[in-house]
Amino acid sequence: MEKMKAFTRTTYGGPEVLHVETVEKPAVKKAHLLVKIAANSANPADWHILRGTPMFARFAFGLIRPNNKFLGADFAGTVEEVGEDAGQFQVGDRVFGEFLEGGTFAEYAVVPAAACALMPEGSSFVDMACMPVAGLTALQALVSHGKLQKGESVLINGSSGGVGHLAVQIAKAHGARVTGVCSARNKDFVHSLGADAVIAYDEENIHRLQRKFDLVLDTHGNLFYQDFARMGKRGVLIGFTGMRHLAVLMLRAAVGRFPLKQFTAAPNTPDLNTLASMVEDGKMRVHLEKTYFYTDIPKAIAYIEAMRTRGKVGMLWE
Repeated sequence: MEKMKAFTRTTYGGPEVLHVETVEKPAVKKAHLLVKIAANSANPADWHILRGTPMFARFAFGLIRPNNKFLGADFAGTVEEVGEDAGQFQVGDRVFGEFLEGGTFAEYAVVPAAACALMPEGSSFVDMACMPVAGLTALQALVSHGKLQKGESVLINGSSGGVGHLAVQIAKAHGARVTGVCSARNKDFVHSLGADAVIAYDEENIHRLQRKFDLVLDTHGNLFYQDFARMGKRGVLIGFTGMRHLAVLMLRAAVGRFPLKQFTAAPNTPDLNTLASMVEDGKMRVHLEKTYFYTDIPKAIAYIEAMRTRGKVGMLWE
């Protein structure tokens, strides 16, 4: 059997529990692609899965120790082998996508063809590796769940982060009037993405803001039910800062009248194609704050865990 390098872990913990190991190269499966990984990106989901938090998630990931020793969702690379019934993909195609079950922090990964798409002409591996989780989350939050329409107003809380900075651009591409919420140091950055207005949370208390928007999108997870109801006609929650906060918020939403949705993005080729088209047409770009070599993937995860990232963090395998 051929061998490859991959990051593995056998216990829950911080980035220090991740180690490079030589493992067997995976075999392609039906409706899957074998992809030679060129780049990854780091997401909050990576460190949640790594640490096994929130605790209820361990019912899916393994109660005492992780069931899957491999990590990594976002990727971009080149198709090396095509499984049966894998659609129109061909060997040599440059593809990007995400695999929620993990395993893309490796030289090769077998991923569902239905969670992949062709990269746009002229795009880089690292840019497109930063797109799937964050881009799909932003797109589905705004369009699939938020039902954003041309001419509507949207407030994006956490507008400078991985999801937020893409959400600003997607909302503008859909003809919305965008107000971003971020720190004062990121105001110019969010304006540069196309936001019509920017509110600095360290200069103005967002919990007292007396303005109304058609849609309130919270990527940071620190808004309360009363914030959504006061500022929005409808809302979508993506991130959360703690389980107690999330539980109280969703309980209030369940018994209240305000239309608030919470979801996890579902990878699919049509939505990935939409993101690729927006990149190709110049309507959206990834802001890469840092790029690491693959040997420093633990450092990349530690960096985003501080939750101060402007845009995205990428990791290169070549």
